[in-house]
Amino acid sequence: MKHTGSIKACVAAFVACCALGVAHAKSEFATPDEATAMVKKGVAFIKSNGKDKGWAEISNKSGMFNDRDLYLVVYGLDGTVHAHGANEKMIGRNLIELKDVDGKPFVKERVELGRAKPNFWQDYKFTNPVSKKVEPKQMYCERLDETVVCGGVYKN
Repeated sequence: MKHTGSIKACVAAFVACCALGVAHAKSEFATPDEATAMVKKGVAFIKSNGKDKGWAEISNKSGMFNDRDLYLVVYGLDGTVHAHGANEKMIGRNLIELKDVDGKPFVKERVELGRAKPNFWQDYKFTNPVSKKVEPKQMYCERLDETVVCGGVYKN
Protein backbone atom coordinates (compact mmCIF):
# COMPACT_ATOMS: atom_id res chain seq x y z
CA MET A 1 0.00 0.00 0.00
CA LYS A 2 2.85 2.39 0.57
CA HIS A 3 3.60 2.37 -3.20
CA THR A 4 0.19 3.88 -3.98
CA GLY A 5 1.58 7.41 -3.75
CA SER A 6 4.47 6.53 -6.07
CA ILE A 7 2.15 4.95 -8.60
CA LYS A 8 -0.16 7.97 -8.53
CA ALA A 9 2.81 10.28 -9.02
CA CYS A 10 4.07 8.21 -11.98
CA VAL A 11 0.62 8.17 -13.59
CA ALA A 12 0.27 11.93 -13.09
CA ALA A 13 3.71 12.53 -14.61
CA PHE A 14 2.88 10.29 -17.58
CA VAL A 15 -0.42 12.09 -18.23
CA ALA A 16 1.31 15.48 -18.00
CA CYS A 17 4.02 14.40 -20.45
CA CYS A 18 1.44 13.08 -22.91
CA ALA A 19 -0.58 16.30 -22.72
CA LEU A 20 2.56 18.38 -23.22
CA GLY A 21 3.55 16.31 -26.25
CA VAL A 22 0.14 16.75 -27.87
CA ALA A 23 0.16 20.48 -27.15
CA HIS A 24 3.51 20.90 -28.92
CA ALA A 25 2.95 18.46 -31.80
CA LYS A 26 2.97 20.13 -35.20
CA SER A 27 0.02 19.76 -37.49
CA GLU A 28 0.54 18.33 -40.95
CA PHE A 29 -0.30 21.82 -42.25
CA ALA A 30 1.05 25.25 -41.36
CA THR A 31 -1.10 27.84 -39.59
CA PRO A 32 -1.57 31.54 -40.37
CA ASP A 33 0.45 32.42 -37.25
CA GLU A 34 3.32 30.22 -38.49
CA ALA A 35 3.17 31.89 -41.92
CA THR A 36 3.32 35.35 -40.35
CA ALA A 37 6.24 34.34 -38.13
CA MET A 38 8.15 32.79 -41.03
CA VAL A 39 7.72 35.88 -43.22
CA LYS A 40 8.95 38.09 -40.38
CA LYS A 41 11.92 35.74 -39.87
CA GLY A 42 12.65 35.85 -43.62
CA VAL A 43 12.53 39.64 -43.72
CA ALA A 44 14.88 39.83 -40.71
CA PHE A 45 17.24 37.29 -42.32
CA ILE A 46 17.41 39.29 -45.57
CA LYS A 47 17.99 42.53 -43.64
CA SER A 48 20.85 41.06 -41.60
CA ASN A 49 22.48 38.87 -44.30
CA GLY A 50 21.77 40.75 -47.52
CA LYS A 51 19.45 39.89 -50.37
CA ASP A 52 21.75 37.41 -52.15
CA LYS A 53 22.26 35.20 -49.11
CA GLY A 54 18.65 35.73 -48.01
CA TRP A 55 17.16 34.80 -51.35
CA ALA A 56 19.43 31.74 -51.60
CA GLU A 57 18.34 30.51 -48.17
CA ILE A 58 14.66 31.11 -48.96
CA SER A 59 15.08 29.10 -52.19
CA ASN A 60 16.76 26.20 -50.34
CA LYS A 61 14.10 23.47 -50.11
CA SER A 62 15.78 21.97 -47.05
CA GLY A 63 16.55 25.34 -45.47
CA MET A 64 15.06 27.24 -42.57
CA PHE A 65 12.27 28.78 -44.67
CA ASN A 66 10.60 25.56 -45.81
CA ASP A 67 8.34 23.69 -43.38
CA ARG A 68 5.66 21.20 -44.43
CA ASP A 69 3.37 23.11 -46.84
CA LEU A 70 4.81 26.49 -45.80
CA TYR A 71 7.57 28.17 -47.81
CA LEU A 72 8.55 31.72 -48.70
CA VAL A 73 8.53 33.54 -52.04
CA VAL A 74 10.14 36.91 -52.81
CA TYR A 75 8.75 39.04 -55.67
CA GLY A 76 10.12 42.24 -57.12
CA LEU A 77 7.48 44.95 -57.46
CA ASP A 78 7.50 44.24 -61.21
CA GLY A 79 6.35 40.64 -60.58
CA THR A 80 9.75 38.96 -61.04
CA VAL A 81 10.43 36.06 -58.66
CA HIS A 82 13.72 36.54 -56.78
CA ALA A 83 13.38 33.54 -54.46
CA HIS A 84 11.00 30.58 -54.27
CA GLY A 85 11.01 27.94 -51.56
CA ALA A 86 8.99 25.35 -53.48
CA ASN A 87 9.96 25.74 -57.14
CA GLU A 88 13.38 27.05 -58.15
CA LYS A 89 12.27 27.09 -61.82
CA MET A 90 10.22 30.20 -60.98
CA ILE A 91 13.31 32.23 -60.00
CA GLY A 92 14.02 34.99 -62.51
CA ARG A 93 10.62 34.67 -64.18
CA ASN A 94 8.22 37.58 -64.36
CA LEU A 95 4.83 36.23 -63.27
CA ILE A 96 2.87 39.48 -63.31
CA GLU A 97 0.31 38.01 -65.74
CA LEU A 98 -0.07 34.68 -63.91
CA LYS A 99 -3.66 33.86 -62.95
CA ASP A 100 -5.12 31.26 -60.63
CA VAL A 101 -7.72 28.69 -61.75
CA ASP A 102 -10.49 31.27 -61.26
CA GLY A 103 -8.73 33.80 -63.50
CA LYS A 104 -7.51 36.00 -60.64
CA PRO A 105 -4.23 37.78 -61.54
CA PHE A 106 -2.83 37.07 -58.07
CA VAL A 107 0.79 38.14 -58.66
CA LYS A 108 -0.31 41.48 -60.12
CA GLU A 109 -2.65 41.98 -57.16
CA ARG A 110 0.11 40.95 -54.74
CA VAL A 111 2.66 43.47 -56.00
CA GLU A 112 0.01 46.22 -56.14
CA LEU A 113 -0.89 45.48 -52.51
CA GLY A 114 2.84 45.47 -51.72
CA ARG A 115 3.21 48.95 -53.18
CA ALA A 116 0.25 50.23 -51.16
CA LYS A 117 0.67 48.49 -47.78
CA PRO A 118 3.55 47.47 -45.52
CA ASN A 119 1.91 44.05 -44.94
CA PHE A 120 -1.26 42.25 -45.98
CA TRP A 121 -3.09 38.95 -46.47
CA GLN A 122 -4.22 37.77 -49.90
CA ASP A 123 -6.55 34.92 -50.96
CA TYR A 124 -6.20 32.92 -54.18
CA LYS A 125 -5.93 29.31 -55.37
CA PHE A 126 -2.65 27.49 -55.96
CA THR A 127 -1.20 23.99 -56.23
CA ASN A 128 -0.22 22.64 -52.82
CA PRO A 129 3.27 21.08 -53.13
CA VAL A 130 2.34 18.46 -50.49
CA SER A 131 -1.06 17.31 -51.84
CA LYS A 132 -0.35 18.21 -55.51
CA LYS A 133 -3.92 19.57 -55.68
CA VAL A 134 -5.16 23.11 -56.39
CA GLU A 135 -6.41 24.45 -53.07
CA PRO A 136 -7.52 27.79 -51.62
CA LYS A 137 -4.49 29.58 -50.22
CA GLN A 138 -4.04 32.58 -47.97
CA MET A 139 -0.74 34.44 -48.36
CA TYR A 140 0.80 36.82 -45.82
CA CYS A 141 3.22 39.35 -47.33
CA GLU A 142 5.50 42.13 -46.11
CA ARG A 143 7.10 44.83 -48.19
CA LEU A 144 10.91 44.96 -47.99
CA ASP A 145 12.50 47.72 -50.05
CA GLU A 146 11.50 47.01 -53.67
CA THR A 147 10.30 43.46 -52.94
CA VAL A 148 7.42 41.62 -51.31
CA VAL A 149 8.28 38.66 -49.06
CA CYS A 150 5.40 36.19 -48.77
CA GLY A 151 4.47 32.91 -47.12
CA GLY A 152 1.11 31.25 -47.09
CA VAL A 153 -1.15 28.55 -45.80
CA TYR A 154 -3.50 26.27 -47.64
CA LYS A 155 -7.06 26.41 -46.34
CA ASN A 156 -7.76 22.67 -46.45
